[in-house]
Amino acid sequence: MYKALNKIRVGQLHNLFQRFQSTLVVVEHNNDKLTPITLNAITAANKVGGEVSCLVAGTNCTKVVEEIRKVQGVNKVLVAQHDSYKGMLPEELTPLILATQKQFNFTHICAGASAFGKNLLPRVAAKLDVSAISDIIEIKSQDTFVRTIYAGNALSTVRSGEIVKVFTVRGTSFEPASGEGGDAATEQVGSSAAIGISQWLEETLSKSDRPELTSAKVVVSGGRGLKNGENFKLLFDLADQMNAAVGASRAAVDAGYVPNDMQVGQTGKIVAPELYIAVGISGAIQHLAGMKDSKTIVAINKDPEAPIFQVADYGLVADLFKAVPELTEALKRK
Repeated sequence: MYKALNKIRVGQLHNLFQRFQSTLVVVEHNNDKLTPITLNAITAANKVGGEVSCLVAGTNCTKVVEEIRKVQGVNKVLVAQHDSYKGMLPEELTPLILATQKQFNFTHICAGASAFGKNLLPRVAAKLDVSAISDIIEIKSQDTFVRTIYAGNALSTVRSGEIVKVFTVRGTSFEPASGEGGDAATEQVGSSAAIGISQWLEETLSKSDRPELTSAKVVVSGGRGLKNGENFKLLFDLADQMNAAVGASRAAVDAGYVPNDMQVGQTGKIVAPELYIAVGISGAIQHLAGMKDSKTIVAINKDPEAPIFQVADYGLVADLFKAVPELTEALKRK
């Protein structure tokens, strides 16, 4: 005697499967406020489907917990406070993430593709004995992701068969989750004793009245065409009129014109502002990889054959030492 099997549609099976998906977002913060790229990672986590939990680890991060609770799309906030998490060292956070994964059985673990995320998640993936997927720009399904290769000149679609998918999220490719309207539950998670193989001593951050480079709506960047570091004052004056951040190409950084925390490009910071102004930048593919997702790109270069004009929405073939001061004065008059 045969027992009849109930047939279910593919869509119903997909919805059933989605209920078993759960993603852990590792929150990046400074114990006082959230780092913006975490909001982009939460958007990506929601595209995976299923529940989204956020792990906040720190020493005194009550403000961050309250901030992340209000973010739309977050179902639960896991909180771990311990002196060993001072400085957010990956050696100390990895055991916490592994213990949390064991307790809640997350199918996905992610963080923003910042220095923090790129330093932490490969270590977590290695401990879980799974392959990490870096810098994703699109989520096609719960096991299929798109990332850039060859300095952004090609896209690679990756399907992961790992039990736990570990990935970092390129912030410029996902809209930030809304910071209002959420009401996530909080839960304390176990905090183990310090591993002790490294110790956080201090950090020295450069201070500026200008917006932070990766979150600014307007970015003015300079390249080798500026000839020396003193000439970057032209860009600083222009940026002050536009409330813009100032960046630089690798050529300018390698030449010692400006510090490396201003570098935009494949080996620097990835930006996607509303307006990106490239001044004296030829447009090497390594630089384009870090800014070509900008909404509007303006290039100022005296070489009409410069590759930067191929991606620019507006191009000005002119001597930057004349064009930039004129643009600054025009903005002052306005």
